[in-house]
Amino acid sequence: LVFGFTLVTNSVRNRSLLTLLIVSALSYATAIRRYPYFSVPDVDGLQGRQPIQTQRAFNIAHRGSNGEIPEATAEAFLRAIDEGADFIETDITATKDGRLICFHDLILDDTTDVADHAEFQDRIHTYEDEGKNVTGYFAVDFTLDELKTLRARQRFKFRDQSFNGKFQIITFEEFISIALNATRVVGIYPEIKSPVFINQHVKWPDGKRHEDIFVETLLKHGYKGTYLSDEWRRQPLFIQSFAPTSLIYSSSLTNSPLILLIDDLTMPTQDTNQTYAEITSDEYLQYISKFVVGVGPAKDTIVPPDANNYLKLPTDLVPRAHAHNLQVHPYTFRNEYGYLHYDFHQDPFQEYIYWIHTICVDGLFTDFTGSLHLYQEWTSPL
Repeated sequence: LVFGFTLVTNSVRNRSLLTLLIVSALSYATAIRRYPYFSVPDVDGLQGRQPIQTQRAFNIAHRGSNGEIPEATAEAFLRAIDEGADFIETDITATKDGRLICFHDLILDDTTDVADHAEFQDRIHTYEDEGKNVTGYFAVDFTLDELKTLRARQRFKFRDQSFNGKFQIITFEEFISIALNATRVVGIYPEIKSPVFINQHVKWPDGKRHEDIFVETLLKHGYKGTYLSDEWRRQPLFIQSFAPTSLIYSSSLTNSPLILLIDDLTMPTQDTNQTYAEITSDEYLQYISKFVVGVGPAKDTIVPPDANNYLKLPTDLVPRAHAHNLQVHPYTFRNEYGYLHYDFHQDPFQEYIYWIHTICVDGLFTDFTGSLHLYQEWTSPL
């Protein structure tokens, strides 16, 4: 700007350039005020913060505080941190130009305003994913700059719609910066999302894979170290995936702790011929425990409900995982009527009592970070 003001402004060209410089600077200043996480603090700037707690089950903010704010946006992650999250969690997928972004679905249709953008009407495609044809606006068909023109929407109609159209899709590095700029130590819990599909549709130089770029990004920002090591405590991280071979490959790239996600037991994994029932056998848990520190099962794979929405007896998945020295972080805990089994009398605190103190899980993925934090502060304050 100082240089801009020294320009000779008699000509229209120079006056236009000066105006552009001023507008750009003001726009950037506004962005910095709204998004202070754009700059990543150096190592010295990470010292002296309140450490992450490890004495009680982890509060994992599922796509941020997305019960309140559209998922995987900066604002959802910032809200989750304010509400007491131990970890902010997100899926990491990729754009046409190979940039990693925070986004859950392969298609943009359900959680953005892409359908309102006439310039993108020709981007609807049909691709096969895990044996099924999916039609929509795929993120892999958009560059990052194009995606930045979209705005997020709340996934569920019964949640607050007032934030629709206000917030951007953010990059993996912006997500990391949010955690590193927190006033206390906040962990990150990114997922290597749909690696089979992403590696089919996005190509990086030198034959690199989604997993390579993912881990390189983490290492670039100082994320390394085995679980509970000094390095890990300084910058806590769990890497998750539904794809076992993706995690095994990633284990050769980093010593950070890995979590194997578990879907409906009848479903096949995206990268092997096994069902999730097979990969929760004792034999498989013993094998995968060489690579991962825990599993992240869907709640109903641990305690299945009956046809009347009451819980049946728990399976033995948690004690068997613990016997193999694996943590268990189930998903997803939600406060709303439609997601609470009748056993809990529509009270999410009773659900937390059951899962933390009866089932003895080690962490919980929740859409309502504030509720879980408040419960734990009342029942097991640090």
